[in-house]
Amino acid sequence: MQYLTAGESHGPMLTGILTSMPANVALNISAINQQLALRQNGYGRGGRMKIEQDTVTITAGMRAGRTTGSPLALLIKNRDYAHWQKIMGATADNPDQLRVVTRPRPGHADLVGGLKYDQQDLRNILERASARSTAMIVALGSIAGQLLAQLGIHAIGYVTGLGGQTLANTEWPTNMATLRAVVESNDMRLPDTSQVAAFHGAVDAAKAAHHTIGGQITVQVAGLIPGIGSMQNWRERLDGRLAGAIVSIPAIKAVSFGDGPALGEMAGNAAQDDITWTPQGGYTRASNHLGGFEGGMTNGQPLLIHATMKPIPTQPRGLPTVDIATHETAQAVNERADVTAVPAASLVAQAMVQLTLAQEITAQFSSATLADLRSSYQQFAQRMQDRRND
Repeated sequence: MQYLTAGESHGPMLTGILTSMPANVALNISAINQQLALRQNGYGRGGRMKIEQDTVTITAGMRAGRTTGSPLALLIKNRDYAHWQKIMGATADNPDQLRVVTRPRPGHADLVGGLKYDQQDLRNILERASARSTAMIVALGSIAGQLLAQLGIHAIGYVTGLGGQTLANTEWPTNMATLRAVVESNDMRLPDTSQVAAFHGAVDAAKAAHHTIGGQITVQVAGLIPGIGSMQNWRERLDGRLAGAIVSIPAIKAVSFGDGPALGEMAGNAAQDDITWTPQGGYTRASNHLGGFEGGMTNGQPLLIHATMKPIPTQPRGLPTVDIATHETAQAVNERADVTAVPAASLVAQAMVQLTLAQEITAQFSSATLADLRSSYQQFAQRMQDRRND
């Protein structure tokens, strides 16, 4: 399974292609659109979210509500393109140099991308580097999530910290359906709704101070059997692939699993997950310090993947920079931006995890059709269970 996206922030549309999706999977378009709406709904989002009302159209690879096995093609139209057509159109003349960007924003791809691709107008870089592209990632990830659900695998992304504000209570529902209901019931995507007001306060304070804030997110996955991934080659380690996928999300600067950085401060005999065995359940672990991974493979425990998002680089009051047209000191261009996008990032991270897991599973098991995938996955699961009970 491979996926590819295309499109610019203020272009006519975002496009996505997903290959090797098993045939005969019933896709719920409304569920995809619900995920797109949740991405736009986080507290602290900017004016762009009031303009766009993202909905997906599937133009290939699906017929009568089910996948056909051929590549899926998706599009999400940008409503704001109506105001940008003369500037962003593929054949736009642009004689008045409208919206030309020559003052790169620190922390963005503007300057380095302009140098690499030899662009004098940095809009040719920032339009593609924009986090607007994550809307298509969420759509593709929702499809991957629907496939995983057919195997009893479920993922949820949520916020655990924002601008220095952290969760005072770290006990929240362990049942995935209950946890999802709590997370999706509030605009901060918190697993504890009693702390929403405090997190709103962090966003309001940042807005009043005219700056942006980052934070921490977690993606939790339940239902995975042991043995997904491999220790045979560094390329095949699933935790490495997941880490790479998460870091590819704009503004993500750190990834960890389980107890993460705290593992470096723990004694070796306390940092591992002791192995236990019972005749009824076979092998299991007494804890989950390692976040569901051992040797690059799933071990049957829930996956716990953590990430840190930096503050959005675009500032209401532009940061110091240099104008590439004059080499004079200047103030960075102020493109429309959010105070924070950490809640949205948790949903994007959820989508990335779902895509990566779907890639791994469809590669590891026969997957021309949904029936093939279920059969081969269940056979492996049974073999693993039989082996665990030996």
